[in-house]
Amino acid sequence: MNPFNEHPRRIDECLMDWKALTPSPYDKHTVDPYTRTRVILMNGTEFENVWFTHQFSRNCPNGDVRRALALIRRSEQQQQKLVAALKPDDETLLEHTIGYEQLAVDLTAHLAKREPDEHVRNALNFALLEDFDHLYRYADFLDMEEGTRAETLVGGYTEVMPGRPTIAHHRYPFDSIKRPIDSRTADPQTRLCVGIITAAEQQTMNYYMNVCAAYPNTPGRALYREIGMIEEQHVSQYGSLMDVNCTWLENLLMHQYTECYLYWSCYETESCEAMRRVWEQMLTIEISHLHEAAKLLMMEEQKPYQQVVGEGDFPAPLKLESNIDHVRSVLAETVQLTACRESYTFVEKLERDADFFRYQNMVNANVADVASHNVIDRYIRTHGQDYRFELAKNPIEALRDRSRDNVDVGRKANATEMASI
Repeated sequence: MNPFNEHPRRIDECLMDWKALTPSPYDKHTVDPYTRTRVILMNGTEFENVWFTHQFSRNCPNGDVRRALALIRRSEQQQQKLVAALKPDDETLLEHTIGYEQLAVDLTAHLAKREPDEHVRNALNFALLEDFDHLYRYADFLDMEEGTRAETLVGGYTEVMPGRPTIAHHRYPFDSIKRPIDSRTADPQTRLCVGIITAAEQQTMNYYMNVCAAYPNTPGRALYREIGMIEEQHVSQYGSLMDVNCTWLENLLMHQYTECYLYWSCYETESCEAMRRVWEQMLTIEISHLHEAAKLLMMEEQKPYQQVVGEGDFPAPLKLESNIDHVRSVLAETVQLTACRESYTFVEKLERDADFFRYQNMVNANVADVASHNVIDRYIRTHGQDYRFELAKNPIEALRDRSRDNVDVGRKANATEMASI
């Protein structure tokens, strides 16, 4: 599909009344897990676009452009409210969180498998193992708090077991900043990828930032607070990959193009017919926003849209699906990696005074204070072993022991070998 070949509606015609903004939510008991994750993905995509245009407007002296942005943004706000309302009110914070982490795992894995840029692909696979471990930590907490097994929520599509332990994710801020892509030479799929994953991780960060103060008990607040800090690192990492040389209007066009691509992907891959109609409606609205962005770019900078997105034909649709083999492969090969400035390196190769170790000593000096560890430790003390949903043994031998939470892997040199002796 090429959205530039579609006939747009006037944006005024896309504005909705309150009834239209009140859709029927999905049934949490029967919903396909990937329908739930699509709702989370598109909520985050709309949020990113709303805040991007706010920042654009605050940095733009042209009143006509600011008014055009305000109209697009009002329409985007309505879309975000509609998509967010697809979540049912009987879905708990923790159940919804499992959807966030399943999305993070399977979206990241899917993007990594098809990403042509090695630098971007490495960033995806690196953070993948961390979101995978977050899923495990929240799943144990969910069972402990509500007696709900996460395997019923992920539909057996995504395993629940330790990845790179969350305690090892805390790194000095400098190590989150990566080399940006260059849109003039980057593959169109890479440009889409960077925008998609940044918006998705930002939504997770924002959700956890809010939940950490709203969760009704201290262990839950602590867990959301800690993992929310890791999600901030992920947003910094992915956001730093974005092309820093694009103008505001070029970025506006790319944002709208990305939204069109994602709603089209949702429509093409959705299994629920009622939800397909929602995605189709949202795509129609986004096409109007895209054409308006293209008009502004030509009017203000005399640039055709082709200068930003080429001819505009979409690549194959983004597909949320099971990625168990890919996750296991990445876990087996890179669990001891950590970030080091623009790249990644094995913990064994770091100097003893490296920022990673210095920061670990600052924030994790007392392991007993680390919420992500305490959740698993408490679960094991209560049940004798942790909760997992795994189709085979963990590919890392040091992470197979279900009677203790490993706090060394990914954090200490030779931790995988040490544990197997």
